[in-house]
Amino acid sequence: MAKYNITEKKEKEAAYRSLVSPKFMDELKEKILNIILIQKKYKDKNYSAKQLAEDLGTNTRYISAVVNVRFHMNYTTFVNKYRIEEAMNLLVDKRYQELNMEDISDMVGFSNRQSFYASFYKFNGMTPREYKMNHLAQHPAMKENKKKIRTKPDTNKE
Repeated sequence: MAKYNITEKKEKEAAYRSLVSPKFMDELKEKILNIILIQKKYKDKNYSAKQLAEDLGTNTRYISAVVNVRFHMNYTTFVNKYRIEEAMNLLVDKRYQELNMEDISDMVGFSNRQSFYASFYKFNGMTPREYKMNHLAQHPAMKENKKKIRTKPDTNKE
């Protein structure tokens, strides 16, 4: 049995996708990338496809069509992809080594630890903790820094 019970979704063909012109799709794609990626709205756990559609003056069907056709995924997976990429950077950045997984999860826009772990595993085939440990194992200098932080000298000894 697979970890986190992730199943692949079957590709469904929605009729409205073919009704959106390629030119309009390209324009909307750029606007979506600007808001989600450049403005970093993926970090906002309450930023929905509905809110994105309102910000772009369109509807969620068009958002869904563009994300499905141009990015080959649904809106949630699209947003989570950027969250996971950000989390991967934070997990290996020595400035954030003391943060726990809940802190990282919150910083990148997940509303709970479970969805963070499931999404991370879906994209990377390993948990965030495994990813962090693998990275530390590949960089001995970081491993040494971690040991120094954990083993604080006991100042009460005589």
